[in-house]
Formats: sequence, C-alpha cells, structure tokens
Amino acid sequence: MNMSKKTIIAAAALVVVCGASFAQSKSFKLGQWTEIQNSILKELNRSYVDSLPVDRIERAGIDAMLDALDPYTIYIPEEENEDLQMLIGKSYGGIGAVIYKPDKDGNVIINEPYKNSPAEKYGLRCGDEIMEIDGETTHGLTSQEASDKMKGKPGTKVRFKVKKVYSGDIVDIDITRERIHLPDVEYYGMLDSETGYIYQSGFTENVSGEIRNAILDLKKQGMRKLVLDLRGNGGGLMNEAVNIVSLFVPKGSLVVSSKGQGIGEQQYKTTMEPIDTELPLIVMVDSGSASSSEIVTGALQDLDRATIMGTRTYGKGLVQSIRPLPYNGQLKVTTAKYYTPSGRCVQAIDYARRNEDGSVGHIPDSLTHEFKTSRGRTVRDGGGITPDVVVKGHEYSRLTYSLVYSNIIQEYTLKFVREHQSVPEDWTMSDADWKDFVEFANTKDFDYRSSAKTLFDQMRKELDKDGLADSMKDQIDALQKALEMDKETFLNLKKDEIEPFIEEEIIVRYHFQEAGIKVRLRYDDQLKEALTKPLISF
Repeated sequence: MNMSKKTIIAAAALVVVCGASFAQSKSFKLGQWTEIQNSILKELNRSYVDSLPVDRIERAGIDAMLDALDPYTIYIPEEENEDLQMLIGKSYGGIGAVIYKPDKDGNVIINEPYKNSPAEKYGLRCGDEIMEIDGETTHGLTSQEASDKMKGKPGTKVRFKVKKVYSGDIVDIDITRERIHLPDVEYYGMLDSETGYIYQSGFTENVSGEIRNAILDLKKQGMRKLVLDLRGNGGGLMNEAVNIVSLFVPKGSLVVSSKGQGIGEQQYKTTMEPIDTELPLIVMVDSGSASSSEIVTGALQDLDRATIMGTRTYGKGLVQSIRPLPYNGQLKVTTAKYYTPSGRCVQAIDYARRNEDGSVGHIPDSLTHEFKTSRGRTVRDGGGITPDVVVKGHEYSRLTYSLVYSNIIQEYTLKFVREHQSVPEDWTMSDADWKDFVEFANTKDFDYRSSAKTLFDQMRKELDKDGLADSMKDQIDALQKALEMDKETFLNLKKDEIEPFIEEEIIVRYHFQEAGIKVRLRYDDQLKEALTKPLISF
C-alpha cells in the first residue's frame, strides 16, 4: 500500500509528540498529585470541624507513601537523627547502659552497663535504680523518655540520684556523657587449637579493620581455619563489606555491582592487598543475615573462596542512600539493587511474603535462574544466599519465646543479681537455681501454651463457628486433656532449652557481652555440627 508524503509527515509528527508526551508524563503526574495534596490540606485547614493536627497527618501520609514502595525507604525528621546514627553507625551520645522500667510509676533500673562505658566507670551496675535524672523524678516516665534524658551530646554532664543495688544507699552521681559505639566484632577467639572464630554483628565504619586485627591476632594464636559468623547480622555499610572480602581474595577482585535508575551499573572491586587467600574459611549464616552480610557471603561463594554453612539468608538485595531534606530531615531511599560477582540479585522475589521468622519462603526453581561461580559451581538467585552446606539451627519452643518476650527471663535475671553480688565467668545453673527460676516463673502471668495447644484452641473456635463442636465433643475433650499441661511441668520439660538463655543473661550482667557470647558458644549445636562437615575443595 502506498502512503502519501503528507501521511508520512503526520505519522512522524505523531511519534515526536507521543515521545514528548511520555517524557513529560512522569513530571506531570508528580505535579498533579502534589497540587491535589496541597489543595486537600488547604481545604481541611479551612473547613475541618476540629483543629487540624497537621504534623500528625502529614507524617502519617509520608510514612504510608514510603511504605507503599519498600520496607527500607523511610523519612527521618531532625529529631530522629540520633536514631539514624544508631541505625547506620551503632553509636550515640550517652552513658552506655541498657535500662529497664517494669512499670511507668517505678524507677528506672540499670539492666546492663556496657564494658568501659561511662556507666561502668562511674560505678553503675545491674540492679541500681535511677530515681532522678537531672533533678526530675523518673516516676511517670516511659522507658523511651528516660532513655532520651540520659542521652545527650558527648562531653556534657548528667546527674543521677541512684539507689544502689546492694547497700541500698541513695547517692548523687554526675556522669560525663561520651560517644558510645557498640562494637561490630563482639567476640573473637580460638574454638580449638587450630580453629579461629569471629562473631560479627554489623557493618559500621571500620569493622573491616577490626576483622583484620582479629585475624592477625588469631594467626598468632595458631589459627589454621577461620569461622566468620554472620548469623543475625542485618548488614550496614557496603564499602565495609567490600573491604572484608578484600582480606581473603586477590586485589582487584569484583565483590559486588549495583544497578539503579539513572546511574547505570557500578562495580566495586577490592583495592587492598589480602591477608590470606589460602586460609580455609567457613561463613555461618541464617535467615537474619541480610544486606552487607549477603554481599560478603555471596562474593565469597561466587569467588569459590569460602564454604557457606547454615541456612538461607534473608534476601535483601537493595541499596539505600541518605538524601538531605528541608528542615534538617533526611530520606533513606532505595536507589539500586546489588548483584554478586556471578550476576545474582539476592533480593527476595516477593519481600512482602516471608516466613514467620523473616526468612524467604519456598521458591520453586522455575522462578529462579542458574549462575556459575568462578570455578563452575551452580548457584541460584531468587531470594537470599543458599549455603553450600545446609546446617539447621535449633528450633525453639513457643514457651521459650514467650519467656523472652514476656520479660520473665529478664525479670528473673534482675532478681538473681540482687541476691548475688558476683558469679564466676564459667558459672552454670545448679538444680537449686533452676528450681528457683521455676518457682519465680510460676508466679508470673504469661502465655505458656504449646504451639499444639494454641492451634487446638483456634481449631475449637472454628468448630464452634461451623456448628460442629457439639457433635465432636468427646473427641475434642479427649484431645484437650492430652494437650493440657501445667506451667511447672512444661517448664521442666523444656529445661535444657531454657537454661542457656538464663545463663547467658546472668553472665552478661557480671562480665559483659563477650562473656555472654562464650556461653552461647557453649550450647551452639549448629556451629558444632558445622565444624564436623567437610569444607568444599576449591
């Protein structure tokens, strides 16, 4: 079919107009909705029946808007900048202590002073009661309000009126605040004569330097194999992840690449000489290992440099950047996705649908893609890093979770500390201690039902709704009788599971976090099993 010159010109013009229209549509839509929102606010301010809570509804609107994008893009107003520093740097200005407030009308209780913190230096210890902060009573304050009053600019002073835990004396203590930094390398040491171990909990500034120093120290102690434990490590700074990988691989190795709108692909390679490219390396991960933890894990797996053990990681393959906003606010915004050296994106296919523990649900192979490591091993994307050697962790009972979340273990720890001025670092619970705990827990009101009992209770409600309960009464009553268990019996049944939690909490109060991690290692069956597994030969 022949087309006239006029038709061709008209068609070309249409393409140009449509192209311009598409280019403008994004900005037009943004302007349209901004205008609509402003008009709604003005009309509400003019017509709404009550005084308009502008701050509250605007913040709610911003939070809802960002929440519709992904869980990691958030608005931080000026008054929450300290929380941002804690989030990305694990640092804040204060005295360095965890507090506990059992009720609003009671005193603030020092729950755990950090090692070498101002709180420890000035003699505060677990069980001390803070009656006043800078002359203001702590009665009526929430835990957050009390914590906010204790924090402040490093170098400034804060005065406490304190009731000491053992003497009962009431004293005034002036403490100079410092910049408190919670370490990312919470513990390192030798597990046996040749196996070194590093527990890393975050990726804040210079953690790679801490890891480097720990490795050098462990080598002096005879280390021939290293376990880098990233279980529960939620991530942090990407550059620190790159620097940690650089400790184990040749200089110039690709660690991670990122791709985002308008910025194209950026590659991040190691820029430092490694410490050791041959040291046998195990990386322990689980469903709490996310973000920068997955960068380290994915890179070491793709580069065939480490044997990854544990369970599948969280699946957060999104990169966030901090952008300044008016009035000293900030926007933490997702700007890119990151990819391991083989090209995998570890972002969960659907991050909104996860298991109860936060882990990625089952993803069929048909929805994932194969990639190859540097030596030809097959790995897959689709959500998190799948370990080379799967080693299941301990699955705790509903009772143990309930004891933790109901603060029963914490309250018992405080009771124990008040009754014992010291315990050795290798302390373990005696039968008398366990009996004392059971008697204490028996007096507390908490949900001690088993998982099976909670499912039974839900089933019974559903049977009532369906009108089937009466016809099945005998069977239901028999099953209920079989599932019923008194609190003391259930506690004693789960003694071996609960005792390690209590021991760790108590040891930490006397000997700080490092000693608590040693207790955790004592009972770490997942790690013990991992050490029996053969490493992959590269």
